[in-house]
Amino acid sequence: MAGKLYVVGTPIGNLSDFSPRAVQILRDVDFIAAEDTRVTLKLLNHFEIKKPLVSYYEHNLREKGELILGRILAGENCAVVSDAGMPCISDPGEDLVRLAADAGVETIVIPGPNAAISALCVSGLSTSRFSFEGFLSTNRKNRLEHLEQIKNDPHTLIFYEAPHKLLTTLQDLLNVLGDRRAALARELTKVHEEVVRTTLSEAVARYTEQSPKGEFVLVLEGARPQETSAFTLEDAVFLARQLSDGGLKPSEAAKEAAAATGFKKAEIYKAML
Repeated sequence: MAGKLYVVGTPIGNLSDFSPRAVQILRDVDFIAAEDTRVTLKLLNHFEIKKPLVSYYEHNLREKGELILGRILAGENCAVVSDAGMPCISDPGEDLVRLAADAGVETIVIPGPNAAISALCVSGLSTSRFSFEGFLSTNRKNRLEHLEQIKNDPHTLIFYEAPHKLLTTLQDLLNVLGDRRAALARELTKVHEEVVRTTLSEAVARYTEQSPKGEFVLVLEGARPQETSAFTLEDAVFLARQLSDGGLKPSEAAKEAAAATGFKKAEIYKAML
């Protein structure tokens, strides 16, 4: 009988955020797949957990993924963890879960802290709809292409960034997306936690003068309606009718079309009727 794969969230800073359920799962499984075994070993030592560790990271995920899956299929239970936060979010654990799913292995999530959602919650920006963009490419051409693809997205945007690349990223965001409200959260749940609510232009000025420290989550407001692609009311109504034909209630269809095109829900709904 095959074992199970547990996707276990770990603290992003404060060890008190580690749930009792997560601790118990790590004590119960047969082995743990870790992004960096040195980081995970410190966590295990703190909670007095002794378990075999398997190194599982971006450059060995194909080879080690098959090895881990083989052990699970042979009956062992495995927990996959990242260095901090939820595995599979900008993390190689995504591939292991896909392998397990393809093999019919039962996968159970043990929720824990997440830097992107935590930063969004304290950003002061809209939380109703958002897009997680992760880390931007270090290749400038790819990075700019990525930003061009999302510059008209009306949803709140969330990025991860390392301190040594922060200023360059802020400058690119400002140049491609224009000046927007932003929240820069760093060192969340740690001693030097800080959330700076500002604009992109002010953030560029700030970090030109001072060196950024710690890992950052950037939360940006989405494109304003006048900045979105040039939809007509007829386009918006057509989209709403398609959504309605697909099973949405007319009011919900109008709401979705409004979010996508920048028109008001009321005028789309009225035109639909």
